[in-house]
Amino acid sequence: MSDSVLSSGTRGEAPVLSRREERRRQTQDALIEAAMRLLAEKGFEGTTTDEIAAAAGISRRTLFRHFPTKADLVTAWTQQMTDVLSERVQACPPEMLPQEVIRVALEAVVPHMAKTREEALAFVRLIEQDPGLQSVSLHKYACWEDSLTTVLEQRLPDVEGRALAARVAARSGIAAFRTAVDEWIRVKGRVGLVTLIRRVLALQMACFRDG
Repeated sequence: MSDSVLSSGTRGEAPVLSRREERRRQTQDALIEAAMRLLAEKGFEGTTTDEIAAAAGISRRTLFRHFPTKADLVTAWTQQMTDVLSERVQACPPEMLPQEVIRVALEAVVPHMAKTREEALAFVRLIEQDPGLQSVSLHKYACWEDSLTTVLEQRLPDVEGRALAARVAARSGIAAFRTAVDEWIRVKGRVGLVTLIRRVLALQMACFRDG
């Protein structure tokens, strides 16, 4: 999620938040965490905004100042991971192969899903399987694809079709991630998501190589 800053520091340094903005961010983080836990437990339609506010220890009015709808809370959760993926893919060294860029970027989001594997699995199951959140999930993947495409295009040979090739590679990577997530849900988290991401990406490469 984005916050305004009063002082940006020197070029290359992390933005310095004011105390007010820091409190605002802490409140938002608490709301997102409380919301995702309740939504995962009770479902999107079965959870009220009053329950989310109470779980976060704030008023309903304060909740609406930060997030006008329940869907906005879930979108904010996905945006945290989108920011991580974008930062990680931009930080990949120039010599890293495109398939490694994809793997590293996708794996980077996993630790940021939740504090525990159990919570992460519940949150992912919620956003992937609740019909009311399908548009949020699709938007998240579209943002990830755009981030990957931008970086991959810079790394591919400067020939005709480079932009299309970058889009194909990025979309293939997202498809692999979604497949790994589906399998993670199916096995109820008994296998780590990072392990499944690597397994699916390897299978994907093998299919193309052997086809």
